[in-house]
Parts: sequence; structure tokens; C-alpha cells
Amino acid sequence: MTTWILKGAAVLALLASQAAAQTTLRVATDSGPEGSPSGNAIARWAEMIEEGSDGDLEVRVFYQNQLGGQLEVFDLFVAGEVDLMLSWPSTSYDRRIGVLNAPYMVTSWEEALAAYQPGGWVNATLNDVFADLGITYFGAWPEGFAGVATRDRYALDIASAEGLNVRTPPFFPIPQTLQAMGYQTAAIDWSEVFTSIQTGVVDGDAGNVIYWDYEYFGEILDYYVRTKHIFVTGNLVANTGTMESLSDEHQALIRDAAVTIMEAQFVEARAEDERNVQIAIEGGMEYFEPSIEELRPMIEAVRAEVWPLMEADIGSEIVGQMRANAN
Repeated sequence: MTTWILKGAAVLALLASQAAAQTTLRVATDSGPEGSPSGNAIARWAEMIEEGSDGDLEVRVFYQNQLGGQLEVFDLFVAGEVDLMLSWPSTSYDRRIGVLNAPYMVTSWEEALAAYQPGGWVNATLNDVFADLGITYFGAWPEGFAGVATRDRYALDIASAEGLNVRTPPFFPIPQTLQAMGYQTAAIDWSEVFTSIQTGVVDGDAGNVIYWDYEYFGEILDYYVRTKHIFVTGNLVANTGTMESLSDEHQALIRDAAVTIMEAQFVEARAEDERNVQIAIEGGMEYFEPSIEELRPMIEAVRAEVWPLMEADIGSEIVGQMRANAN
């Protein structure tokens, strides 16, 4: 009996030590419910971390709105209550985060991957920005290049954009970017876009990949022009304090898993975007994708007018990096 008691005590002690050794991490996204592309991404990230750590790391997953709104979740993240995020962060913490909205910073998928992956110039720039907030940046989670969707008429150059009034997200410098491209703009909340187009308050929507414009406004919009003025992307990030509390091995595991998620999304998002283009065309939307040479006058106008405006927010050093790497 004594032997069995001793053995039982040993098992309990072992289980207790194993439980104590296990670290629980929290991963969240501020945009995407369970089953959505972004929701699936954080679930996969959690799975890769748990499997790679042989159970030493447990990862709890929280989807959009499960921990609060966008700003609330980011507050928890900065405070260390959330450890990992797929985030579309607000500039309320640091105006330099606005570099994510910088127009014509990259103009092709290949250029974007080279810039946003570890070792790329955008990756290094964003790491510097986020570091001051106690955040480690791993890489982009792209959705694709934005365009302008309109009804009745469309624009392929600055001159033909005159008189077209388009909705833009209310984030600097997106309205200024569209104005430099020749459009009139109105900053309108997403929930009011359909009614605004339907009633003629605006002629269309600017700032989204084609999926959103066709899925939500396809019945009232006729054209989509892929202007590529913004590369729309989320961000795979970690709380730096959390990272530093982990072993080097576990830090590398989290980082490598994030990079794997990023690289997979560059492939999947591009393919998904191409599928959505075909769906929109089959649904009756006319699609245009001007070449970079055709877009060049818009690109040069935006860089000349908008990039100097950004220096006050994101700093001359970052804008200098943008100029140095511009194609």
C-alpha cells in the first residue's frame, strides 16, 4: 500500500510540474470571426505553435469582438493581456503606424513580399515603429491592392477622374491620395457606404480590394479600376514582453510560424483576389487593371503631393526610406 501511495504521489508531482511548465498564450484578431480567412490564420498560428512546442505552449484563440472592439483589443495587446495578434492597428497609439496607409509604397505582389518579409525594408521600418510600443513585428498578412469602384463612369487617368466623387475610409492620407489622383472625396463610415452610393451622395468606393466592392455593392456599381494606390494588409505581431519571457527556442518557433502564415497568405490572397475578379466580371462588373506605365502619372502625382504631407506624421526618416526604395 505504501508503495502505491508513493507512486501515486510521484505521478501527481509529475503532473503538477508539467502543468507548471506549460505556458498559456493568447492570440487574437480584431477583424474576422471564427471561420473567416483571418480567423483561420490565427487558429493555424496557434496550432503550429502548440505542435512545435510539444505542448509546452498552450495557445487560446480569440476572434473578432470576443475581447471587445478593435481599440479595446489593441489596448489589451499593448498591456500584455493578449500576446499575439493579427491586427489592423489604429494610429491612435502612434501616428507613425500610418505608414501602413502610405500610397504607392509598393506596386506589385513580388515587390510587396520582398519589402514586407523579414529582411525587407518595410519590415525593418515597421519593426522600428512598433518597437516603441513594445510590439514585435513579424510580417504582413495581405489582402491585396486597392482600387476604385464606381457607377455610370470610370477613370483611367487623372483627367478623367475629375468630377467623380468617391467614398474613402476616414484615415489619413487616403482621402488626400484620391484627391491627388484627380477624384473628389467624401470620408464615409463603412456602414453608410451602400446608401451613399445608392442615393448619389458619392459615385463609388475607393480603398478596397475588389471582393468588398463586389460583395457588398455589386448591384449598384458598374466598374472597378485596380489603381493599386494602397497595399491592403493586416499585421502579424507579438507583445515584446511576452516574447522576451520565452526561451529562444519558443521565440524562434513563434516567429517562424508567423512567417509561414505570411508566406502562405501572399500566395492564397493573390489567388483569392484573382478568383474574386472573375466572380465580379461574371456578375456584370467591368474590370480594368492598368499597367504600371499607365499608372505612372498617378503614382508620380501622389508621391509628389502626399508623401511630403506624411512627413509630419510618420517622420522624414521613414519617408526617406519610402523614396529610396520606390520603383
